[in-house]
Amino acid sequence: MVWGVAALGLTGLDRLGEDLGAAASALPHLATIGVPMPDPASMGTSSPGFGLLGIGVALLGACVGSFLNVVAWRLPRQESVVLPPSHCPHCGTRLAWFENIPVLGWLVLRGRCRHCGALISPRYPAVELLGAGLWVAIFLATPPLAGGTIWFASGPIDWWLVAAGWLLASVLLPMVLIDLDLLWLPEPLCRWGLLLGLAVTALAGYRQGGGVGSRLLLDHLIAAAAGLLAMEGLSALAQRLLGKPALGLGDAKLTALLGAWLGLYAMGIAVFLAFLSGALLGSALLLIGRLKRGQPFPFGPYLAAGGLAVWIGGAPWWSQLLGAAFGGGLLGVGRL
Repeated sequence: MVWGVAALGLTGLDRLGEDLGAAASALPHLATIGVPMPDPASMGTSSPGFGLLGIGVALLGACVGSFLNVVAWRLPRQESVVLPPSHCPHCGTRLAWFENIPVLGWLVLRGRCRHCGALISPRYPAVELLGAGLWVAIFLATPPLAGGTIWFASGPIDWWLVAAGWLLASVLLPMVLIDLDLLWLPEPLCRWGLLLGLAVTALAGYRQGGGVGSRLLLDHLIAAAAGLLAMEGLSALAQRLLGKPALGLGDAKLTALLGAWLGLYAMGIAVFLAFLSGALLGSALLLIGRLKRGQPFPFGPYLAAGGLAVWIGGAPWWSQLLGAAFGGGLLGVGRL
């Protein structure tokens, strides 16, 4: 079923690209939907200042990743994400400042609590490194504004859009961790993530004029509604044909969240990427015996990965890549 849905989504997006190409290209940059990734040759990456800025961005991402680890642990347990301060979940001892240093703290402690000796999951430094990587990738993928600086040869950094990308990653990352642990996508994160996406869309659109803002917000509202209804409909169809739902309600809400951030066309690409990667990895896990037929399978991580991939790479770039892989002319290549 996953392969069938992926193929259906690919052919449908070709026509959808024609209808939405003009609207997407009217926006200089939102989730890199209408603009391809900046040419590295046009960026002042050889500047020492740029290197220091990149290191600072990576450190910020690692720190945020450390906090999101806490969110993913405490939110399902209905605990405050602020109080009490960081502590060992086994013995309850409050952690010293140096134990909270991303990645390095885990390495210094050799993966064990220095008070009770309990193992500290390697997922903590892995998420911190993932946060650092995502922050740098989003920073580099955001096209610069007009006018050169020492940071970018082609223009100054659009920090507003960089921050918007970081906000999206901050919403999606704890949802991925919680879904992997509990096969559950928290309602508060889905709801607030959707509202934040619409707010970012409105701000990005209306700062370019009322007409652009209205068209963009309408597209993203339609995308959120379409994503929710399409995923719920797919789950209901699977329930009727197979006797059990193929997707959870949380997956439908997460798709709506992606629609609010990405818009209709880009959301379609993100969902297709999610089904494609889920089908490939699921098939591989079945072949090696790590997954059994009928076993619950978290789909939220694939949706989140697809959404972030489209935000970072841009819908036009993914259109070209998928068009080359599945046949020229698909996904409206060259029309955005």
